[in-house]
Amino acid sequence: MDEFVNLFANSQVQTIMILIVVDVVLGIIAALLKKEFIIGKLAGFMKGPVLAYVFGFAVIELVVKALPALEMLLTVVYFLILIALVGSILDNLGKLGLPIPKILRK
Repeated sequence: MDEFVNLFANSQVQTIMILIVVDVVLGIIAALLKKEFIIGKLAGFMKGPVLAYVFGFAVIELVVKALPALEMLLTVVYFLILIALVGSILDNLGKLGLPIPKILRK
């Protein structure tokens, strides 16, 4: 059980969780300002990306522990998750009216 908990107690998972929280808060603020907030969308988001990013990363960690030769895979997955979350955060900032350079928009 301790090993399972340790999968979620590293700095990479903590960074992912912080970015998810920032993304959710910005998304809620943007939706409230545009009067488009629907509580069901929040629930859907929590089921999708949170499970995919956090638990998916934990599964990849387990795979890398079993097959250390795939350690590079963990780094690649981590950075892909970070890029996806930063992209979503930038999208939400754009919805709030902040100017986002074209190259960084979806």
